[in-house]
Amino acid sequence: MTFSPEQLLQQLRQYPQPPAYWVAYSGGLDSHVLLHALASLRGRLDAGIGAVHVNHGLQADAPHWEAHCRRVCEGLGIRHESLQVAAAAAPGESPEAAARAARYAALADWLPARHCLLTAQHQNDQAETLLLQLLRGSGVRGLAAMPAMTVLGAGLHQRPLLGVTRAQLRHYAESHRLDWIDDPSNTDTAFDRNYLRQQVMPLLQARWPAVAASLSRSALHCAEAADLVGQLGEQDCHNVAGQHHGALSLAGICALPRARQRNVLRHWIRQATGTVPSTAVLARIVNDVLASRRDSGPCVRWGGHEVRRYRDELYLLGQTLVPERRPQLEWNMAAPLPLPAAGGTLRVTPATGRGIRATAVGAAGVRVAWRQGGERCRPAGRGHRHALKKLFQEQGIPPWERDRIPLIYIDDTLAAVAGLWVCDPFQAGPAEPGLLVDWERDGDSA
Repeated sequence: MTFSPEQLLQQLRQYPQPPAYWVAYSGGLDSHVLLHALASLRGRLDAGIGAVHVNHGLQADAPHWEAHCRRVCEGLGIRHESLQVAAAAAPGESPEAAARAARYAALADWLPARHCLLTAQHQNDQAETLLLQLLRGSGVRGLAAMPAMTVLGAGLHQRPLLGVTRAQLRHYAESHRLDWIDDPSNTDTAFDRNYLRQQVMPLLQARWPAVAASLSRSALHCAEAADLVGQLGEQDCHNVAGQHHGALSLAGICALPRARQRNVLRHWIRQATGTVPSTAVLARIVNDVLASRRDSGPCVRWGGHEVRRYRDELYLLGQTLVPERRPQLEWNMAAPLPLPAAGGTLRVTPATGRGIRATAVGAAGVRVAWRQGGERCRPAGRGHRHALKKLFQEQGIPPWERDRIPLIYIDDTLAAVAGLWVCDPFQAGPAEPGLLVDWERDGDSA
């Protein structure tokens, strides 16, 4: 079977047609075939056609490759765009991963809304990806390899050649006498994918000629399994939701079988952060947090995130600056005050008979500070002053959240705890103008 534009058209028609298709065009054989085949379909598609080239700046010939891509597009009468990215790898980071991340980040930012980016990954690429994920110990989501369609930025990303082999694409290129670029880095077996492609896959193919098709089929099975696992995780996440926003019930999780405990935790974390914790991190959450004493306050940290337990609930948090590193600020209360180090924004709403007495706030405004320990407040309606620690405990506020809640001072006296209490004598009287100070955490308004 040979590859043809008709085969490409059948793949594109599996999804709703976008306003335009853009080929991610490197100048190499695979993307050139995709671009050439798409150009031959322009009379049969009610959509615009274009190409976008990403210059990583990693090769001395990169400017020549960009010029080559522009010439090819001009010859085909296709619009051409170029993006420049900084793709240098950080210490300890794979150069392949760094280039891929930089490329897709740039494409996601650039892609017009509802437009569709087409990339030329094929069946052999899919098989190599599955093997790489197996060697990394990935779960079913990783073993699903590359999806045929996914969201990218404000648009879509489609891989219409996953059922086409590398040999079929080369036959098409040669029969149409296409002029493509051979990237010399593709022969460097220091890169894992190149090593698999040049050293491992030929041996597998000699023994099992249909290895690429078989591995790609396995990736499809894993994709189906990943969807089912995701649906189960979503259902369990709903069933074990805690009373506080975004929290999970510890008792609910512990009532599940161990495999479903890990699955619901993965789903919960992925939904909130877009990433999945490693097997080691997940094991620490199960062993150190779920199995901890009720009063132990365990915490597992990784990659800017942390999971904590308070009473009978699990909380997923972003790591923030400790209070002693957060500056105290003067605030005139005329506009919202973002406090990114604490993960939220202070806002003021005028009111009558509620909040801080407006007349108590001078021209200089108020001072915003953080809990250091020992603070006391007499909330309006109470007969005595109480330690903030006791008030927080009564309210069921987790210990780590207490240090993130801004304190409002007037003339060096604690006047309010944002979003919770106004302290006497700063409470507005029944007919007095007042100022309600709300503490809106990032994500609460979404």
